[in-house]
Amino acid sequence: MHQRQKPSTPEHRSDPAADGGALSMSHNDSRSLLNLSQLVLSAGQIKPSPALKHSKITYFEVEILDVQSKKQICILDKVPPASTVLDVKHKFHKACPQWYPSRVGLQLERNGPFLKDSINIQSLAVSSIITLYFTDLGQQVGWTTFFLTEYAGPLLIYLLFYIRLSTIYDQVESRKNFRHPVVHLACFCHCLHYIRHLLETLFVHKFSEGHTPLKNMIKGCAFYWGFTSWIAYYINHPRYTPPSFGHRQVSYAALAFLMCEAGNHFINVALAHQTNSGNKTCFPSPTYNPFTWLFLLVSCPNYTYEAGSWISFTVMTQTLPVGIFAFLMVIQMSLWAQKKHKLYLKRFYPEVRRKAAMIPIIF
Repeated sequence: MHQRQKPSTPEHRSDPAADGGALSMSHNDSRSLLNLSQLVLSAGQIKPSPALKHSKITYFEVEILDVQSKKQICILDKVPPASTVLDVKHKFHKACPQWYPSRVGLQLERNGPFLKDSINIQSLAVSSIITLYFTDLGQQVGWTTFFLTEYAGPLLIYLLFYIRLSTIYDQVESRKNFRHPVVHLACFCHCLHYIRHLLETLFVHKFSEGHTPLKNMIKGCAFYWGFTSWIAYYINHPRYTPPSFGHRQVSYAALAFLMCEAGNHFINVALAHQTNSGNKTCFPSPTYNPFTWLFLLVSCPNYTYEAGSWISFTVMTQTLPVGIFAFLMVIQMSLWAQKKHKLYLKRFYPEVRRKAAMIPIIF
């Protein structure tokens, strides 16, 4: 009998060794993938390259419209979000060279206030397109030029009247009449006042980089120069009569004038020191200098001293033009003091709430 032999490798069955090897390789690959994942997780989040980090910067489009006609003047493309209103003005000047930055006034609304140069353009954005209204502010001058021109004129004009030019006064009458000492003292005080203003403009006051229209400088010069001519003409006239109470009136008034001039200077130095130090969290406090103690009573002592100077000068010279000029100066400075006092109340309410603006109890 023949024995049936079993097939050693049937075709329908797979090799166990081969199956085991496949399972072993699959298990090893899973373990390697798991180890690689744990390594990536332990290393932290993969940081993008610098090129990708800055590749998605949002730019703004600034549309400039004319404030009167609402017509579009230009569109400024690709304005970075960190740009300021001053940067927009420079870009606008490149697009429209006839309007330099200091002449450009930009408004968010037609009847709204002019935007300050330091405002960030991103704070104005509601969408990617920002609409601003343009106003031509006219020819502009810097604040330093404004004050130097305004104060240098009275200084020179008064000296021209003091030397009694032949084109102003009669030379025969000028030589005959004796000059009262108050005439020389008035010239000294008047020149001292404007020299102090000029020096403080150059070395004490810190003006912003803003500008003012040229027409404002013309108005200021017309006011100061015109009144100086009127005042100097009367005081230096050959027929000028001295004050009624003589030497005593002149001496006391001159002393008050010098004290007010000194107080004005020390107050301006204190205000400039506060601005330069950057400490704007509290109102300026009096120091060991007695001239700064006026801060205890008023919020704008510089205007108080300025008014005192012109009132003292009026008493010292006893002339009508000086009296009218002093009266107008007191009114103008009281308006400036009221405006500044309101700003102080918003910023320094606890320190300023019991103070007057310029004159204690009054105003």
